[in-house]
Amino acid sequence: MAEAILFGLVERIIGRLGNSAAVQEIGSIWGVEDQLLQLKNTISTIQDVLLDAEEKQDHNHQVRNWLKRLEDAVYDADNLLDYISTKALQCKVMKPGNNTVAKQVSTFFSTSNQLVFRWKMVHRINNMNKKLDLIATDRIRFGLEDRCVENTTVTRIRDQTHSFVLQEEIVGRDDDKMVILEKLLNSHTEENVSVIPIVGIGGLRKTTLAQLIFNDEKVQQHFELRMWVCVSNVFDVKIIVRKIIESACNKSIANTEMDQLQKDLRKEIDGKRYLLVLDDVWNESRQKWMSLKHLLTNGMKGSRIIITTRSKKVAKITADTMQPYDLGVLGEEKSWSLFKKLAFEQGQERMNSCILETGMKIVKKCGGVPLAIKTIGSMLYFKNPQTEWWSFNEKELSKISQEEEDIMPTLKLSYDHLPSHLKCCFAYCSLFPKGYEIYVQNLIILWTAQGFVKSTNSNECLEDTGLEYFMDLFWRSFFQEAEIDELGSIRKCKMHDLMHDLARSVAGTVCSIIGSDDEFIDKETLHVSFDFPPELPPEIMTSLVQPDKIRTFLSFRSYFDSNPLFFSPSNKPICDATILNFKLLRTLDLHDSGMDKVPDSIGKLIHLRYLDLSKNKHIKTLPDSITRLYNLQTLKLAMCLGLQELPRDIGKLVNLRHLVIAGCKRVTYLPCGLSQLSNLQTLSNFPLSKDKGAAPNELMSLNNLRGSILFENLGYGNDATAEYSAANLKDKPLLQSLFLKWLSGVASESKESVNFEKSLEGLQPHQNLKEMNLSNYGGVKFPIWFASLTNLNIFSLWRCTKCQHLPPLVHFPSLKVLSLEDLPSLECISNTGNRDWSSSTKFLQSLQKLRLVELPNLKGWWKGVADGAENHILPSFSCLSTLTIRNCPKLTCMPLFPYLEERLELKNTSWKAFKQTLTNIDENRIPSTASSSISSFSPLSKLKALHISGIDDLQSLSDLNGFTSLKYLTIHCCPKLRTLSIDIQHFVSLKKLLISECPELEYLSYDDHVTMRQVVGKSLPEGIQAITTSLQTLRIWYCDSLMAIPEWIGKLESLKELEIQGCPKLSSLPEGIHNQTSLRRLVIGDW
Repeated sequence: MAEAILFGLVERIIGRLGNSAAVQEIGSIWGVEDQLLQLKNTISTIQDVLLDAEEKQDHNHQVRNWLKRLEDAVYDADNLLDYISTKALQCKVMKPGNNTVAKQVSTFFSTSNQLVFRWKMVHRINNMNKKLDLIATDRIRFGLEDRCVENTTVTRIRDQTHSFVLQEEIVGRDDDKMVILEKLLNSHTEENVSVIPIVGIGGLRKTTLAQLIFNDEKVQQHFELRMWVCVSNVFDVKIIVRKIIESACNKSIANTEMDQLQKDLRKEIDGKRYLLVLDDVWNESRQKWMSLKHLLTNGMKGSRIIITTRSKKVAKITADTMQPYDLGVLGEEKSWSLFKKLAFEQGQERMNSCILETGMKIVKKCGGVPLAIKTIGSMLYFKNPQTEWWSFNEKELSKISQEEEDIMPTLKLSYDHLPSHLKCCFAYCSLFPKGYEIYVQNLIILWTAQGFVKSTNSNECLEDTGLEYFMDLFWRSFFQEAEIDELGSIRKCKMHDLMHDLARSVAGTVCSIIGSDDEFIDKETLHVSFDFPPELPPEIMTSLVQPDKIRTFLSFRSYFDSNPLFFSPSNKPICDATILNFKLLRTLDLHDSGMDKVPDSIGKLIHLRYLDLSKNKHIKTLPDSITRLYNLQTLKLAMCLGLQELPRDIGKLVNLRHLVIAGCKRVTYLPCGLSQLSNLQTLSNFPLSKDKGAAPNELMSLNNLRGSILFENLGYGNDATAEYSAANLKDKPLLQSLFLKWLSGVASESKESVNFEKSLEGLQPHQNLKEMNLSNYGGVKFPIWFASLTNLNIFSLWRCTKCQHLPPLVHFPSLKVLSLEDLPSLECISNTGNRDWSSSTKFLQSLQKLRLVELPNLKGWWKGVADGAENHILPSFSCLSTLTIRNCPKLTCMPLFPYLEERLELKNTSWKAFKQTLTNIDENRIPSTASSSISSFSPLSKLKALHISGIDDLQSLSDLNGFTSLKYLTIHCCPKLRTLSIDIQHFVSLKKLLISECPELEYLSYDDHVTMRQVVGKSLPEGIQAITTSLQTLRIWYCDSLMAIPEWIGKLESLKELEIQGCPKLSSLPEGIHNQTSLRRLVIGDW
């Protein structure tokens, strides 16, 4: 990494010396123009030999030492120039009326101080020149030659598609998958829980194989509960148990004592057939393993634990009755198949025999290791197959010795082929713990704070350039498992553990993670992160005050509940000493550290670019000294629940690019001066106040704003249109999401109190906007500019009490998510009758999620088309996957939804729309993906979850024979439901059935082959005894007349849990209960 950073630093220093007006003017004032020019020329001379020195250092220790001397000198030069620029910036901020930096500097210092300061700076610059002159002279002695840095511009671009982030290409593991599936699904094992270790060298994609199995359809149906935990290096039973519980219940849990954790774990897994994947296990202590396994033994017979590991010893101590599965390398044919998918355009191999021969030689040297093939193939995609492939194979790959079980040298070749700016970005990622989910936007901000990101032209934003850096690394397989958000942007990703090892290897001592393998901060360390064990060793605390070169200080754990990082009373002296000592710090992350006060000394960190104080809920104010951080680019204060206000002089932070105050509920206004933040890219929230703070016009010229912004407390002001128009949102093309929230309660006041429609008129955004969310809007209709939002993906309305007319949805061809909630005045969604769906074009063809909640007067989708819908062939949502209709009692007509796949919820609404979907299908409108004819297409055949509640007109469930994919069915509070149709026997995928408060339900029929896992009832329907082999949980609630439990309950051979609550006439249990040998939990109570 050191060499990679050197390239970037040298380029930045040359740029500063040549292009920085501040440095040039200060040079003129101090009379050091010649010295600064000499410094530039010397560094330029050294830059010419850097590439040659980098290649020779591995075989020449003198060159290696020369590079180390150069590294120290270049860092000193960078710090000096940064200091000079900061002083110039300080003068500019304090004397904004002056025109030139020269005048500001000369008036800032007193005469005596100017002389002293000038003498010190001249002395430092002269010493710097002497040091670099010696280094430049030694280049000749060591025979270093001028070398031009190769052009690193990517000339081959992949097709523009986002599908790559949704699922990795998996080649050659079908046979392995089938073998492990057979072990998983084998029902002839005696143990409740069996362990299947998957063992193999790094890079074989053990994790990928485990993911493929974990998400297999048969596995999902077979196991009631599936959990995934990445264990990695630290085998802490308490941490692992907490992660298992979080995976089981799909939510974070508080830091709890072990006794409570083990109780919570048993509650989640006892009596359930579960699958647990423990990924990347390194623990070789059998005692530790047994202490964990003991807590996992109460699962239902057939439960399985999959372990992935590189260690055969780990596989041996964890395996019980099942032999470890040794995952081998790919064969020649499968290796080639994987390679060509990645190295050739569109995965199509070339016909040129020479190219194919070279490619096959390269694949052979990858040794059948998928990660090596994937990495090398991705790298070669960007190289010329006719010239550069042969050179790579003959000159570089041939030097790699094919050591068994070691692909690191092969992976290193991909790193060696990165341009210098990507090398340092990749190596910096070694600061993240293994398995860490890296948020891409924050990663780019961290790179920018260190100066790694540089734009090729003045019009290009650093954030856009940083995204290009990330995508380049992702295409080359240095990152994986990228997750995309609803707006189509990459949100987060991970690094393969071998890639993380590579990053740590190339970073060397420049980067250290304290709490893993590193125990102390090396004197050469520049970037440090903390992944502490539960108890922080005092020697680490002491070591923090020693290094004086640190540029990065990151934290990756929360300490408030158990171990505040620095801010306990005993550690505060060390905290202050540490901050004072870290004078060169560029990045400081103290989020969730338990601090209650930010020390004034933080203002001395004049080089600081990134400061994260998020989730420190006891911070009430920030010190004024923080506004002296003139280089600060990012200030993160999210979820600082006690924070009351921002510093008054925040406008002095003229380099600020990202200000995040989301969740700071007590911050009710922003200070004036925002208009001075001309570099601002992110402003998460803009709370408005009636009589103080910044007004919307402060945003007028901030046209680089991007991401999302929330305007809070809208409604103040007499001339709302003019006042809000001054924000000039329509000239902010990079803004993706706009959240508008009016004052709560003002919608019910008189029209004179606030003119909602005029205020919204003034907040017109740019047509590039992708997300719009309105809350507490009291207008009846919407401005005409809504028709210009043709790129809108998400549109949400909440608590808009007077809204009667929505903007025509046909203007939003890209709309994916529509959410309408608490709109009591809305009677129809479209005012155009049937004109917007009578054409041949698909109806809202991009819509994937629809929420209609608390719309008490909504009668139908179209105005004038309600009960008369039988005379129409209704259109269908072609891409809708999730539909929620809740508390819409008058809704009787809407578009059909036969192609739902994920979830359908109907609560307190009419059953009519559901019946129409099952019966009213236009053959001409069936998409090609569904079927070629209506006779072979069954509505809702792909639906996975159906939740029905409070449907007064539902009497029976019929015509459900096509619900073959349904896994979860909930029926609650349907007073007229008398029978579940015989069609329920076709629910071959059903996992859980919950029935409650259906007092008229009399008959429930099943075939023996239906695999149901849970029935929850508040009345006990006849026929439930038909489930004899699969029922695991039976709950009987609020059956006031129930006097006896039938004898057939003893025949439920898989029953694990029986719960009877609120049945006052029940006096005894049947004799058959004694036959229940599998019963684990029995609860009887009054409630």
